[in-house]
Amino acid sequence: MGANPQPVQAKIPGRKLALGAAFLGWLFAGVQLGLMPLASLSVSRDLMGEAFNPASAGSWFANYTAALMFGAAIGGILLGNFGDRFGRVKGIAVSVLCYAGFGAAGYFARSQEQLVLLRFLTGLGVGGIWPNGVSIIAEFWSDVSRPMLAGMMGTAANLGILLMSQFGTWHKVTPDSWRWLMLVSAVAPALLAVLAWFLVPESPKWLASRGGVGGGTAAKVPILELFRPPLLGITLVGICLGAIPLVGAWGSSKWMIPWADQIGGLANPGYKATTQAYWSMGAALGGLLGGLVGQLLGRRWSYFLISLCTSCITIGIFLFLKPLGPGFLPAVFVQGVIATLFFGWLPLYLPELFPTRVRATGTGITYNSGRFISAAGVLFAGVLVRLFDGNYARVGAITGLVYAVGMLVIWLSPETKGKGIE
Repeated sequence: MGANPQPVQAKIPGRKLALGAAFLGWLFAGVQLGLMPLASLSVSRDLMGEAFNPASAGSWFANYTAALMFGAAIGGILLGNFGDRFGRVKGIAVSVLCYAGFGAAGYFARSQEQLVLLRFLTGLGVGGIWPNGVSIIAEFWSDVSRPMLAGMMGTAANLGILLMSQFGTWHKVTPDSWRWLMLVSAVAPALLAVLAWFLVPESPKWLASRGGVGGGTAAKVPILELFRPPLLGITLVGICLGAIPLVGAWGSSKWMIPWADQIGGLANPGYKATTQAYWSMGAALGGLLGGLVGQLLGRRWSYFLISLCTSCITIGIFLFLKPLGPGFLPAVFVQGVIATLFFGWLPLYLPELFPTRVRATGTGITYNSGRFISAAGVLFAGVLVRLFDGNYARVGAITGLVYAVGMLVIWLSPETKGKGIE
């Protein structure tokens, strides 16, 4: 597994294995991301018993989400640094095994607090797969391929969310069945972690950056280097660019699913899964196109336009539409397309900001530090739920304003189109 020196120009089979491991690792992370929006109300009904009420359940959904975000933020930094030191493949395998193991452990949770802790630990692995997966793709593949591959990486998690939605449509998630969902979500990624460890070759650029040394010896990668000139400014702007779509997604967009369950769940228990499926289908398309949009329009103009359009449609859905209404599900699909263009754009842009020696650490910090901010945003949304007495629509409309901030922040970043990967 990358123990022998390789030429910087990787062989085709090795490139495909690396792409497959990164894609599937992020896809199965998407299954974890889609699990609690689908299951949270059923979990709360089970664990809260007669004390259940919509406002409290909304607060617990915010707690579950914030715990996952905090875990992903820390995991992205620590396991991104792990990947720079020990190799991208080991970083992928450890990250996937982490979220699979702690995700499965949710089956045994007996209280809300226990499940919050397990979602935090699951988040460590979810955060770690992104920087290692994005870095190995950026380093294995040519610049000609990268916009499409960045889009593939961007859409992987959304395909995972879609898979979870389809499972929820086929097998209704209820207070009696949600525990099995935790176990089912962990089987395939656990197998992937083992196969990746033994079968996927190491990144040739990572090996070259260490003089062709593989495997066992760790390269020293000081995280503080990213917070000193000349990388300080790039790192701070990258954190903001990564934070905005994450805060918007988890502080606003994801509230459409519990909102749909709140309004339509009694009449149609599968409506929440249908809503998430519509969003996920749009998101899969948006993530795929995000890298191509960034390549076509340039990095800065594309981010500006995505921010503008996402802000408008998100706020519009929460203010002017309602679950079970005729235009709701089509609008959710369109919002999924536009809002997730960010997640095809980020895998294209963030690796271009950093040299190879700190690429996984840099992309991990810039993307996953945004999760600290998004976790705070989710907790703020939970406060708004209580303040507005469980009115999810008002919460989503207010928090949807965060997307508009991206229209300003993007002009502080460099245009990297055509500059390639070091």
